[in-house]
Amino acid sequence: MKNTLFFLLAFLMAATPLMAQDFSALQYRELGPYRGGRVTTVAGVASHPGTFYFGATGGGVWKTEDYGASWQNKSDGYFSTPSIGAIAVAQNDPNIVYVGTGSDGLRSNVIEGKGVYKSIDAGKTWQHIGLGQTGQIGGVRLHPQDHNTAYVAAIGKAFQASTERGLYKTTDGGRSWKQVLSISDRTGVSDVELLPTNPNVLFAAAWKAQRTPWTIISGGTPEEGGIYKSLDGGASWTKIEKGLPTGLIGKIDIEVCPSDSRIVYALVEAPGEEGGLYKSEDQGESFAQVSSHNGIRTRPFYYTNIRVVPKNPDIVYAMATGYFKSEDGGKTWSRMRPPHGDNHDMWINPDNPDLFIQSNDGGANVTFNGGQTWSTQFNQPTAEIYQVEVDNQYPYWLYGGQQDNYSTVAVPSMPPYGVQAEGIGYIINTGGCETGPAVPHPTNPDIVYSNCKGRFTVYNKRTGTEQSYYVGAANMYGHNPRDLEFRFQRVSPIHVSPHNPKVIYHTSQYVHKTVDEGKTWEIISPDLTAFEADKQVVSGEPITRDVTGEEFYSTIYAIRESPLQEGVIWVGANDGPVHVTRDGGSSWEAVTPKALPPGGRVDAVEPSPHNPAKAYVCVLRYQLGDPKPYLFKTENYGKNWKLLTPGTNGIPSGTPVRVVREDPVREGLLFAGTEDGMYLSMDDGQTWKPFQQNLPITPITDLKIHRGDLVLSTMGRGFWVLDRITALRQMEAKAPEAPAVFQPEPTVRYRTPSGAWDSETPRYPKPSVIFDYVLPEAVPGPVHLEIRDASGTVLAAFTSDALSESGTGAERDMATNFTEFRVSKDLTKNPGFNRFHWDMTLPGPWSPQENRRYENGPMAGPGRYTAVLHTGQAQASAPFELVLDPRVVASGVTESEVDAQVGFLLKIRDKVSETLRLQHDLEKKIEELQKSAAPSEAEKRKLETLRQVMSRIETQEGIYMQPMLADQWRYLYSMMDQADQAPGKDALDRFDALSAQLEALKRELEE
Repeated sequence: MKNTLFFLLAFLMAATPLMAQDFSALQYRELGPYRGGRVTTVAGVASHPGTFYFGATGGGVWKTEDYGASWQNKSDGYFSTPSIGAIAVAQNDPNIVYVGTGSDGLRSNVIEGKGVYKSIDAGKTWQHIGLGQTGQIGGVRLHPQDHNTAYVAAIGKAFQASTERGLYKTTDGGRSWKQVLSISDRTGVSDVELLPTNPNVLFAAAWKAQRTPWTIISGGTPEEGGIYKSLDGGASWTKIEKGLPTGLIGKIDIEVCPSDSRIVYALVEAPGEEGGLYKSEDQGESFAQVSSHNGIRTRPFYYTNIRVVPKNPDIVYAMATGYFKSEDGGKTWSRMRPPHGDNHDMWINPDNPDLFIQSNDGGANVTFNGGQTWSTQFNQPTAEIYQVEVDNQYPYWLYGGQQDNYSTVAVPSMPPYGVQAEGIGYIINTGGCETGPAVPHPTNPDIVYSNCKGRFTVYNKRTGTEQSYYVGAANMYGHNPRDLEFRFQRVSPIHVSPHNPKVIYHTSQYVHKTVDEGKTWEIISPDLTAFEADKQVVSGEPITRDVTGEEFYSTIYAIRESPLQEGVIWVGANDGPVHVTRDGGSSWEAVTPKALPPGGRVDAVEPSPHNPAKAYVCVLRYQLGDPKPYLFKTENYGKNWKLLTPGTNGIPSGTPVRVVREDPVREGLLFAGTEDGMYLSMDDGQTWKPFQQNLPITPITDLKIHRGDLVLSTMGRGFWVLDRITALRQMEAKAPEAPAVFQPEPTVRYRTPSGAWDSETPRYPKPSVIFDYVLPEAVPGPVHLEIRDASGTVLAAFTSDALSESGTGAERDMATNFTEFRVSKDLTKNPGFNRFHWDMTLPGPWSPQENRRYENGPMAGPGRYTAVLHTGQAQASAPFELVLDPRVVASGVTESEVDAQVGFLLKIRDKVSETLRLQHDLEKKIEELQKSAAPSEAEKRKLETLRQVMSRIETQEGIYMQPMLADQWRYLYSMMDQADQAPGKDALDRFDALSAQLEALKRELEE
């Protein structure tokens, strides 16, 4: 096998287990996309009108201080969950911020809340202050004069009954809490409001809510919901019934009016025309319905949000699928036009009703003019991505479904070309819709097989259109799933055979196969789901019907064919069963692990790339109230399974595992994506180690290993990539006793495109060779790294510390073989694992400015090299290879032409150095001669000669002055270092002309 993985330096093994190694030098890169994800709560600061917060459903807490022009994450490193349900800022002291976790929009992919956090420094730092078992939090309200008094509305755990549901109060800033209102273990509190003029007057909305994989429960009997009022700060409560619906009642949002304490609004989920906006003009003693407008009460479990302008009780906003405004107290409504649909929350500045922040499924947006224009949502890396696929381009692109986007999306792993809008410019549409997946053709990345809630399409990037080949060609919305011919889950897999790119699999309750890109489909399996009759229901009960396919139970959710053995196909259903075929679908065997409780969603199947009999399955049961991790392995085609996640070997018992992948190079090297982040195993799942690094806490929805990179999708922070897991593949089971360098993957000589050099969204690394090395212990002196060519000549060298002049081996002539070490803080010398990026450049020209000396050298040519690491008396080395960018090769540029270019650049570099040294020497001589108080005639003539020569080397200061020799050399050097190319005749001729000028000047100085 080419480039066999090995250490050049053999070393002894110590007793330290490898899994104890610190891998912090390995860092993930964020790749966007930068159109925001779902935001369910926002808040602002009246005294600082440009300051706002938003809470994302999987992206944590973010803050702006410039009216939404830029956002900074404030929760990373502090919060144990990225799911945010409510934010409250103390307006009398905006340094005080409370955050309730757990989104109140109970989707099937909702992330569980883990209590309340508090900041006393405006979001810089946070402290967890309790209520960790309350689940989803719908509201946090602070006493307007005493921020130590706060109320938390706890909806409860989304997927199970819990006694922690209810309303909580603290009077000591969160040090202790008291449950002041409790209805039942199935009914929580979705909202709480305080009367600003009398904070002892409270209103609380009780809501019976629970998710199952097959339905949405929102609402119940009058005893299970409704509005409660307290006149004594929550000590006692009275249920308000007058004027409100008398039958089934669901989710309610309450809004009090600061400018008129008599008026209270309530947006109520109830059957038929009973649902809608209710208004009280006697401080909540009684209500009357003022509107049953359909637009303000769509999908109540997901929305149900009402806001009133603080100084005008007649101006009311309602947020649902649409965004509506009323100027007559809710009687009539007009449609607002925010940047995105599916609206959740808003906060209105009490001193300026035209200044507010609003949130939706596309992020958060600020307006100065009442909603006529908005701040952008393309500065929020909070996208919820359902899965990730990769293509075969260079640089490769990442594909996936983005929640509530009209198309699947793709972003590049590195900038493929220059753009003028950075992050926005690097998002492309790839067909289908929000649910995905988007699967690029294995050899033609212009073709993408996309999905939209069970609808298969073939997207062509060149035309921007997609051909539709839906299995069954029937609209599944609104159906009872038992009546459907084909049950497609909202997220329905597409898988291209690793053996034949013409073979594409797609799944309903059956496995469908096409060999002509969907024009014709063949069913190659029976129903491979559990299909329990009582789970086949119209979802949305007992009030609001909601049938989008998200709750279709009994569908195939995961499928993959063995990369080793054609026809071995593994599938898993979202109601539990696992099946395998070994003959391409002619026969199927039920191989569900016996230790697996029934009903869970098989989120991933992973056939081993090393053994056709080995496979892994990940099953999620958190939607059934069971958060345990279920990751199983078989080594005999499913006859027996071993649980790899007992909760005692590294992955905690309350951390569901969503996906696992086995490295295609090193057998037993596993990467697991969980609800809380990444884990690593180097012993085939016997033990696990957190592999979170710099990755924010957020669910990992999918991962792939591609070209030596670890590629991730997340449910709230977009796509990420960890460059080069090569070292993990080469590590032995024990930590090394001597320094060692791991052999890098062959590295493409990539040039950052013009227009992409300084991208902040995302912040791409400079092109580089990645050197991973381990040090068994701290190194007292400097660490040196040399880059040598095939002949052993040192081409570039780096040191971790500044060296004394006597210890540098500093060259005085660029043509010599002495090494000038460049100091690099990135050449770390930490005990254990270290990583260094060499930018592939050779030493640049000499410069009189020490901080610029030998910088900006030409890129090394394609070929084989060796990295040599020196640590005191020890030395380790590893070979590596630089290869031409495949796009450069495709353009017709040859390796010999690039070699000629590099050689030519080195010749120019040396001429630049020679010219700058000459200029530097002349400056010193002129300075010395000018010091003479009474110069001789000879000295005067010498000074004049030096000045004349100097004037032809150095460009005079001023505007658009004629460039002289030094700048002409720099111009030629820059011209030849922009792209991979053969040197042109004019460049070669110009080199000769400038060389002649330099020689003439030197002769003139000798005369």
